[in-house]
Amino acid sequence: MTNGITPSPRHGFRMDLGDDALTERVTQGMGEVETLLRERLQQGEAFITDKVMHLAAAGGKRFRPLVALLCSEFGPNPGATNVIKGATITEMVHLATLYHDDVMDEAEKRRGVDSANMRWSNTVAILAGDILFAHASRLMSEIDTATVAHFADTFQGLVTGQMRETVGAQGEDPVEHYLKVIDGKTAVLIASAAHLGSLHAGASRDIVESCSRMGNAIGMIFQIVDDIIDIFSDSAQSGKTPGTDLREGVFTLPVLYALEEDSPAGEALRGLLTGPLDNDADVERAIALLRQTQGRQRSLDTVQEYLDIVERELDFLPDGPANQALRQVSAYAIERVG
Repeated sequence: MTNGITPSPRHGFRMDLGDDALTERVTQGMGEVETLLRERLQQGEAFITDKVMHLAAAGGKRFRPLVALLCSEFGPNPGATNVIKGATITEMVHLATLYHDDVMDEAEKRRGVDSANMRWSNTVAILAGDILFAHASRLMSEIDTATVAHFADTFQGLVTGQMRETVGAQGEDPVEHYLKVIDGKTAVLIASAAHLGSLHAGASRDIVESCSRMGNAIGMIFQIVDDIIDIFSDSAQSGKTPGTDLREGVFTLPVLYALEEDSPAGEALRGLLTGPLDNDADVERAIALLRQTQGRQRSLDTVQEYLDIVERELDFLPDGPANQALRQVSAYAIERVG
C-alpha cells in the first residue's frame, strides 16, 4: 500500500498512516510497547526468560497494540501511560495463546523459528504461556480493577472459543459454530485492544463501546481472510503451504460454504472431506474442487458484512487521521486475498 500499513515478518509494521503527526505518535507508542514488553518478559529466572522471550524476539506484526494506539486517538490522552500498558497486555496475551495453540496443534514452526514445543517440550511451551499470563496480570493490576475485570471477560472469551472448536459443533449449524469459534479465538482480543486503547485515553463510554465493536469486526475480517488465503493463495504469495487446515481436518468458512453447495463439486467434497487429509494428492484435489464452488465468494461476502460493521462504527467515531488509518487497516485485510 502507498499509504497504510505493511506487515514485516520480523520487525512489526512499517507505518505510513497518511498523516505525519499520527504516524510519529503511533510509531513512538509502538516503540514504547516494544520496550515495555521486552523489559517485563526478561524479568525472572534465566531458565524462564529465554523461553518466554522466544516468540517475542522472533518478531510479529504487533497488530493488537497498533489497534489500541489508533483507538487511543479517539480520547483526549492518546498514547498515555495506561494506553501503552493496555496495548502491551494485549500482545502478552496474544503471545501466550500462540504458545498454547502450538502445543494443541503440534506445530513445528512459528514466525519462522522452531515453535517452543518443538524446541523444548510441550510442558515448557505451556508453562511459558502461563508466565506470559502472569506478566499480563501484573500489568493489569498496575492500571485498575476495571481492567482486571475486563480481561477476565476476555480470557473467558478466548478459552470459550478454543473449547468450542475442540468439542465441535454438536448439532449447531457449522457456519454459525465457525463464526462463534473465531469470535472467541481471534476477534475478542482485538476488540479488547480497541477497548483498552480508547478507554485509557479518556474516551467516552459510547466511543469505547463503538471501538470495541469495530475491533471485533476487524478481528473477524482478518481471521476469515486468513482462512481464505490458506486455501486459495499459492505458497509464494502467502508464505504458507496451501491447505494446511484441510490437512488438520479443520473446516473453515470457505470449506463450510462449499460443503453446503448443491453442485457436483459440493457433492464430491462431501465424499472427500470426512476428516484430515493425509496425502498431498487429496489436498490438491480438495483445493481444485473448492475452486469450482462459491465457497470463496460467499466467504468474501461475509467479510463484506463485517467490513460494513467497521465502516458503520467509524462513521460514528470522530473523523480524522486515526479514523482514516483504521479504514486502511480493514481495506488492507481484504487486499491480502488478491
